[in-house]
Amino acid sequence: MRGKPIPKRKIKPDTKFNRTDIAKFINYIMRRGKKTVAERIVYKCFEIIADKTKRDPSQIYESAIRNIGPSLEIRGRRVGGANYQVPFPVNDERRQTLAFRWIIAAAKGKKGMSMANALAQEFMDAAKGEGAAVKKKEDT
Repeated sequence: MRGKPIPKRKIKPDTKFNRTDIAKFINYIMRRGKKTVAERIVYKCFEIIADKTKRDPSQIYESAIRNIGPSLEIRGRRVGGANYQVPFPVNDERRQTLAFRWIIAAAKGKKGMSMANALAQEFMDAAKGEGAAVKKKEDT
């Protein structure tokens, strides 16, 4: 590897909940630099969750991310001339990244509903320990 490693950027917390993890999720939703559209989708999703469950949406968000994030990941190790699949523990940042990726993919897979509705449904399912994103975690 040449040169020095790039320093990690600090992400500013989101405007409504004042949390950096939600701001990071908004950045994952964002397409073509349209952050206000992404914020609108995420906040609408949280409103739908609050209406349907009558609970704090940030608690459901946390439990869903905790249920989706994997604790182990399989990586290939080369020993001698053979490749072996070895389980490795996943650090917190990668766990969060994979959880975001899987929940967004599961929401995009739901056809016929808006992204906010699909995300809300996936978050509620994942908080209960079911849904496509949790199934993806169990498969990997």
